Amino acid sequence: MCVSWQERFADAPDVLASADCRPTVVQVLDLKIGAGECITMAGPCSVETEFQLIATAHHVRRAGARILRGGAFKPRSSPYAFQGLGLDGLKLLARAREVSGLAIVTEVMSEDDVPLVAEYADILQIGARSMENYALLEAAARSGKPLLLKRGLVATIGDLLRSAQLILNFGNPNVMLCERGIRTFETALRNTFDAAAIALLKQITHLPVIADPSHAAGRSELVPALARIAVAAGADGLLVEVHPNPDKAWSDGEQSLNFAEFDAMMAALNPWIELRNLEFERRDTGNEAIEVMG
Repeated sequence: MCVSWQERFADAPDVLASADCRPTVVQVLDLKIGAGECITMAGPCSVETEFQLIATAHHVRRAGARILRGGAFKPRSSPYAFQGLGLDGLKLLARAREVSGLAIVTEVMSEDDVPLVAEYADILQIGARSMENYALLEAAARSGKPLLLKRGLVATIGDLLRSAQLILNFGNPNVMLCERGIRTFETALRNTFDAAAIALLKQITHLPVIADPSHAAGRSELVPALARIAVAAGADGLLVEVHPNPDKAWSDGEQSLNFAEFDAMMAALNPWIELRNLEFERRDTGNEAIEVMG
C-alpha cells in the first residue's frame, strides 16, 4: 500500500504542502525568496578583514548575487582552526550591507547569541550541526528573523522537516530549508549532494529550498556543476562561498570560488535559471486554471 507524504510525516503537518496551500514567500528587505526568482547568496566562509568582505560584497553584487553570506561565528571541527571574529565580524557584515545594499545571512550557534546576531543580520542561519539544537531553534524562531535551516550531516528529510515544524510551532513562518550535502559511505567528496531532496522538498513542502553546492562538493571546481543541478531540481536559491584569494582563506578555501570563477558560474547558470523560471510560470498558470475551474 502506498503511504502518502502526509502520513509519512504526520508529525510535521504544517510544513507539508496541500491542495489549498500557497508557497511560502520569505521577505528579506526588498527580496522575496520563494516567489519564483532564484536568489544567490554569496560570500566568504569566514569574515576576515574589512577589505576582504567589502571587496567580495561589491563583486558578488555586480555578478548578480542579492545576499551576502559570511561567518562571524564559525563551528569548526578542530579547536585549532579559526573560530570567527564574533562581534567584530558582525559589525563588518553590517558595514558591508551599508555600502553594497546586500542583505546579510550569517550563522548563529548558541541561543545566547541570538539577540546579538539578530541585531546585525537579516537572515539567521542554523548550521548543519545545530539542526536539532532545539533551544537554539526556539530562540531563533522567537527573534522573528527569517531563518535558513541547514540539513544536518546525517539527517533524513523527515528530521529536517521536524526541525522546520518546531520553528513554525514557535510562531515564525519565515523558514527556508537548505540542502548542503549529507554524510554517506562515499568519501570522494566532502559530502554527498542530495539533489533528489531538493526536488522532493519542492513537491511536498511549501517552504523555499536553498542549495549549498560549496559544502556539498568541498572542491571549488565542482561547485558550478552542482549549482546547475540544484537550479534544475527547482531550488529557490543558492548559497555559494566566494573569496578574493581562496588560497589565503582562513577557512574553507578549497571549496571557495575566486571572483573570476564566480562570474563564470553565474553566467553559465543563466539558461538553467530561465528554464527553471519557465517551469515555475507553467506551474503557476496551471494552479490558477485549477482554481478557476474549482
